[in-house]
Amino acid sequence: MYVFNAMIIGSLVGIIGTGMGGAATYFLKKPSNRFFSGIMGTAAGLMLSIVVFDLLPHAFDIAGLTLGTVGILIGALLISFFDMMIENMDITGGFIKEGVLLGIAIALHNFPEGLAVGSGFMVSQSLGINIALVIALHDFPEGLAMATPFSAGGIPPYKNVIYTVLAGIPTGIGALIGVLTGGISPYFIGLNLGIAGGAMLYVTCGDVIPEARNIYKGKISILGMILGFIGGIIITKYL
Repeated sequence: MYVFNAMIIGSLVGIIGTGMGGAATYFLKKPSNRFFSGIMGTAAGLMLSIVVFDLLPHAFDIAGLTLGTVGILIGALLISFFDMMIENMDITGGFIKEGVLLGIAIALHNFPEGLAVGSGFMVSQSLGINIALVIALHDFPEGLAMATPFSAGGIPPYKNVIYTVLAGIPTGIGALIGVLTGGISPYFIGLNLGIAGGAMLYVTCGDVIPEARNIYKGKISILGMILGFIGGIIITKYL
């Protein structure tokens, strides 16, 4: 039952989060950079807070400091490798191609997020739900970022929803693997949480925060980050 629930919730998190970002193109034909910067900053603050105060402490408690730290390094290196692959792709060729490459990047990032959800549920329902809520919010601006170039390239909004939903599916796959490997040994749960934590730290610090600061030079991303960080503390304490 845990396997089924975690997979369903993991799938829904990715599909709803990125799918709603795609659906937003029905209403936001051209979102402002200020809007993007604020929502990405908020998502970054939330993710950092949940990883630091909830996900990684559980990883260290279950697997120990050494194995948990190894997991963090593995997760960060995996995402770094995928990032290098994506950066080496030629992104010239119009809005459609840019949207496709963004979709590939988002799908790759969604897998370790699903791993965090599945592994979190193996620890407790509360941790799994906390991680799922934060990831759903984080996936919204990613879906919107993916759909915006498609819209600029003439893709209708209903197709944007389909494409962003497809990019969210790896979250469910990651959740399934997180539960299955976590069932082998508690150490796998801790290792998976470490891997997911390292991946999420890399994405947040290496991609989301710099992008939030680059697309709009005002303070909105910093304010969003602080509010998101506080929100993550509240979620960790009361959910």
